[in-house]
Amino acid sequence: MEFSNILKRAAAMVTALLFAAATTANACTGIMLKTADGSIVHGRTLEFGIFIDTQVVMVPRGHAFTGETPLGPGKQWQAKYAAVGAIAFDNLAIMDGMNEKGLAIGAFYFPTFAEYTPTTPGNRASSMSMSDFPNWLLTSFASVAEVRKAVESGEAIVAPTILKGWPPEPQPFHYVVYDKTGASIAIEPIKGKLVIFDNPLGVMTNSPTFDWHTTNLRNYIALNPRNVPALTIDKATFRPLGQGSGMLGLPGDFSPPSRFVRAAVFSATAIPAKDAEHGVLQVFHILNNFDIPVGVAREVHDGVIHSDYTMLTVARDPQALKFYWKSYDDQSIHVVDMNKLDMNAKSLLKISTAGKQEFIDVTGDMK
Repeated sequence: MEFSNILKRAAAMVTALLFAAATTANACTGIMLKTADGSIVHGRTLEFGIFIDTQVVMVPRGHAFTGETPLGPGKQWQAKYAAVGAIAFDNLAIMDGMNEKGLAIGAFYFPTFAEYTPTTPGNRASSMSMSDFPNWLLTSFASVAEVRKAVESGEAIVAPTILKGWPPEPQPFHYVVYDKTGASIAIEPIKGKLVIFDNPLGVMTNSPTFDWHTTNLRNYIALNPRNVPALTIDKATFRPLGQGSGMLGLPGDFSPPSRFVRAAVFSATAIPAKDAEHGVLQVFHILNNFDIPVGVAREVHDGVIHSDYTMLTVARDPQALKFYWKSYDDQSIHVVDMNKLDMNAKSLLKISTAGKQEFIDVTGDMK
């Protein structure tokens, strides 16, 4: 083996080891909002312990897919609908995206709970990897009802597949699905089966299972956006120290259960924006509360610090078919408008999410 190839393999092994060490640190959060005019908007954050190179891709109608399985090629299909979304490692696996019918899906880490269906010769033709699954949903279906029917009938099986660029073990994912009517479900691979949960709040984080999170919300039903009134005891009056007294007890850490509670409370108490465009801005404002700066959530492996941080924040407008994002290094909001793209194109379209924040010097505008 040539020395250059040895170096490449060594670098790949180091990257895999670092990635594997960082996989316990992940803190993605998803929300959904309904605006005053009835529009639906949603979005999520993407966190990890090391940098993940991401791109936004447009998959045209008719694109051919073949699912990956541990035994080789699996389920085959062609894209009925065009889709746009974020991919990692330059692999055509939309981990978060939306199709031309307004169906959207997000993949979220689901460590210690994800259990996939083993691939056999008998189910291989229906099997696909955990990163193929969002591709299949986005390019095949127009509504949550259609997704539910297809999943419940066993049209696709998620197999424990090793993914290119990821650590050398099946990656644990569960999924949130939305359509433009506001319907939402969570899909989780539990004990080898895809289990569907209704998700009326449109909230998603990480482990444990979705039904555990919704049960845990019952611990916080006393939270209220209204400030607590003054209390008088034996002629002594006690007043709140400041704003936000109704939210006393809201968990503030970055664990999945705490983020789920905050996401549910913030989205449920948000005053509806007037339309989808303003709703998208509201999504970003709410998700700002889930930004994780480098250093506040970290682990140390072999003397190396792996700090979980918010690499990407996305928002989706299924009415206008616009996919928005901003990154850790560039807080400017970028957008891809599907209506301006050729959904029957013969090839994929891609753009990097990387950027550098510009500072606007307004000194000369002072009067």
